[in-house]
Amino acid sequence: MTDTLTTISTVADLGQAIRARRQALGLHQAEAAMQSGVSAATFSAIENGKETARIGLVLQICRDLGLQITLSA
Repeated sequence: MTDTLTTISTVADLGQAIRARRQALGLHQAEAAMQSGVSAATFSAIENGKETARIGLVLQICRDLGLQITLSA
């Protein structure tokens, strides 16, 4: 797999990155949600950029999908 850098400036950007990765893995939302231990509704809300999503859940979903978050200044 090739590493790709994506600039995330908003929660919507992060949600789109999560959705793109899930789709690249060939997973339906319900499958990815079950893998991460969250409801399909919660997973959908995160993909849609819900600003009040718990950061811990978002990070867990990223880990489960094989996404790595790197911060830089």
